[in-house]
This record gives sequence, C-alpha cells and structure tokens, in this order.
Amino acid sequence: MKNLIRVERARNNLTQAELAEKAGVARQTIIAIEAGKFVPSTILAFKIAHILNCKADEIFELEDKDWA
Repeated sequence: MKNLIRVERARNNLTQAELAEKAGVARQTIIAIEAGKFVPSTILAFKIAHILNCKADEIFELEDKDWA
C-alpha cells in the first residue's frame, strides 16, 4: 500500500512525533507506515487522515500487488 503521509504531514507542518502523539501511536509506527513497512488498521488510517485534514483514500492507495 502506498501512502502520502509524509507529503501531507509536511503540508500541515507536523513532525512524525507530533502526528504520532495526535494519533495516539509511537513515532516508530508513523515511520513504519511512511516507509511502507506497516499497514495501519482502518481506525488508525482514518485518524491519520482526519489529523491531516484529508480523506483516507487521498493518502492511502492500494497497489497492484495488494489485489493478489
């Protein structure tokens, strides 16, 4: 799954630590999501989208391999 968290976080002038705190997760979780190493739960994806003033489908996108 691809994501645009890093881009939207920059637009909102938030650090990884600030986003993590607002979302109620560890900074390492945000790092892993941004790197594509961790797929967030639906609830966390919606929380992150809300914090970044986006819709979840604007920052998370399925890749071809996700459909297999």
